[in-house]
Amino acid sequence: MKVLHVITGLGVGGAEQQLRLLLRHLDADCEVVTLTNPGVVAEGLLADGVRVRHLGMAGNRDLSALPRLTALIRAGHYDLVHTHLYRACLYGRIAARMAGVQAVVATEHSLGERQLEGRRLTRSVRALYLAGERLGRATVAVSPTVADRLHRWGVPRQRIHLVPNGIDAAAFRYDPAARCAVRRELGLPEDAFVIGGVGRLAPGKRFDVLVRALAALPEDCRLLLVGGGPEEAALRQAARRERVVSRVVFAGERAMLASPGGPLATDVTATATATPTAAAAAAAGTTADIGGAWGPAATRGAGRAALPALLSAMDVLASPSPEEAFGLAAVEALAAGLPVRYVACPALEDLPRQATTGAERLDCTPEAFALSLSALFTRCAASAAAGAPVAGGGPGGSGTSGGSVGVAFAASTSSAPAAPGPMGPLRSRLEVPEAVRHYSITRSARQLTEVYEQAVLTPPLSPPRPRE
Repeated sequence: MKVLHVITGLGVGGAEQQLRLLLRHLDADCEVVTLTNPGVVAEGLLADGVRVRHLGMAGNRDLSALPRLTALIRAGHYDLVHTHLYRACLYGRIAARMAGVQAVVATEHSLGERQLEGRRLTRSVRALYLAGERLGRATVAVSPTVADRLHRWGVPRQRIHLVPNGIDAAAFRYDPAARCAVRRELGLPEDAFVIGGVGRLAPGKRFDVLVRALAALPEDCRLLLVGGGPEEAALRQAARRERVVSRVVFAGERAMLASPGGPLATDVTATATATPTAAAAAAAGTTADIGGAWGPAATRGAGRAALPALLSAMDVLASPSPEEAFGLAAVEALAAGLPVRYVACPALEDLPRQATTGAERLDCTPEAFALSLSALFTRCAASAAAGAPVAGGGPGGSGTSGGSVGVAFAASTSSAPAAPGPMGPLRSRLEVPEAVRHYSITRSARQLTEVYEQAVLTPPLSPPRPRE
């Protein structure tokens, strides 16, 4: 089956990196076109051997992109078009129908209660979404929470297919060598208690809550923020205001996946060059194939640690976002053996509590995070002083603010060397819970393949017919 994936952009983001991981596991001949921003994930796809093209779309209302996308789809003779993210779903569905492709699938990655990909859910946004949705054959929801939201919006249940986001658990396995290397790279003390936050630095993610919580925590605590976005300047200002600027580290955008053939801890990202350039291609009414060298002579950020390595450098993952469609960072952190403190995470909330051991749900306040993180820090310090692994009190798994977290440490890391300092044996990590196995990328790829097969076999839709 020949499939074209249409996505709004390929910078570092959850949907973009999930697409790259998915294409590594889908049993289909896949190509990708990005409407704009062929960034780090485009470079990663190229390294994986995937053909990537840049449409050169100038903005949300650049209608000239529609005939270019239609021509690209028609020329590609695709069996199915799969769209990702709001703008690509709207333009991609229309273009696919105009090109005569009947099998159109869209994945809804980011639908919240009050916003969609950071934009307010106005009547016009909802109307455009539903108008585009009717042109496809299936809409994939990444969680039951998203499926319910889609249905409340007016998408028929029979058109909604649940295919959760997936992870490659082995890629996130705790790596003590990566822990030491990342801490050296970022200037984090070996004995510091590192609180991690992963995601786009945008107001809705509420990383300001962690900055304010840090001010109430001991000096040995550090905050490591992984991601980029418009809120970075405000967060730096908040750190200065709270007098914790020396304890907050901004790691910037990092790839989720290491490149093929390279070490897991690092991701060498090439500068993608388009020939012709996207601007020239757009002016000519065509699209630009993204190409370029892959190696030391054409790299950007060479040797920067990828996300799995940064998770190894953390001691806890904190996610203060009050609205998530899935909560992939929390699942990845559990795969790395980290305790997780979160406000909203449908991926965990949709599972039984015993499947999410190590995760604790909190209120979205600095006080709630400071209290929970302080308790975890105290347990770590006390256990280190006693020369024993950290132990949480009581049975069970995820809970609410004030509850204890049951902890068991994986034997697979027991031979790792201990590092000095008050945090004691850094080899101690949580046992990977059932939630991580539940969200296997191979399972998600199989489920999506079934959606593809059903979409291709569905009887043809009504016109519009392709133009000659």
